[in-house]
Amino acid sequence: MNIKSDLQMEVGIEDCLHIEFEYNKSNSYLLKSNLHRYHLKDVIIGKIYFLLVRIKIKNMDLEIRRRESTGSGANTHVETETLAKYELMDGAPVRGESIPIRLFLSPYELTPTHRNINNKFSVKYYLNLVLVDEEDRRYFKQQEITIYRLQDS
Repeated sequence: MNIKSDLQMEVGIEDCLHIEFEYNKSNSYLLKSNLHRYHLKDVIIGKIYFLLVRIKIKNMDLEIRRRESTGSGANTHVETETLAKYELMDGAPVRGESIPIRLFLSPYELTPTHRNINNKFSVKYYLNLVLVDEEDRRYFKQQEITIYRLQDS
């Protein structure tokens, strides 16, 4: 992957767990705001790399979440929906292990991202990485992504 267009998320617990979640797409378009843009039928490609593992991980999931907000001020209503959930790993990883990811967006009913339409409406999407340990503690990291519709040519 091209280091300039990769987006990395690090998930960690000091001296216990440290992983990197690196994702991209083949023709990534990086915005000035560092958000990755994907069209509705795109593919997200990446990998998860375990740098330090000192706790027993039971499983790891990757989710696509949509967050819609309507209204403004005290009358704002926020609804979050999990559109996709993939189990990436079942069992304990070891240091140095790498898990490849290829996530196709086309099977899901996604809409383009909308930000603050008339300061009353927003639709945002997130990639959410969730790890669960043997004691059922959940660790997660989420990153906003932008979804857009391709222009007809």
